[in-house]
Amino acid sequence: MSEEIRSPLAGKVWTVTVKEGDTVEEDDEIMVLEAMKMETPVYSSVDGTVKEIKVKKGDAVEEDDVLVVIE
Repeated sequence: MSEEIRSPLAGKVWTVTVKEGDTVEEDDEIMVLEAMKMETPVYSSVDGTVKEIKVKKGDAVEEDDVLVVIE
């Protein structure tokens, strides 16, 4: 079963701290978004393996966009 990690807000991808194939645990930081000069970490909501990263550093994202798929 796959879990989609979605953007909590509109902003820009500041850093991506995981790669496809990485194993993550619930509450691991997977990326940092920047909005209004504030950095907002995004955390995994599940344990699993990063199946797909849908964004890259510098991409603009909207609230609720899919950022990462974890299997």
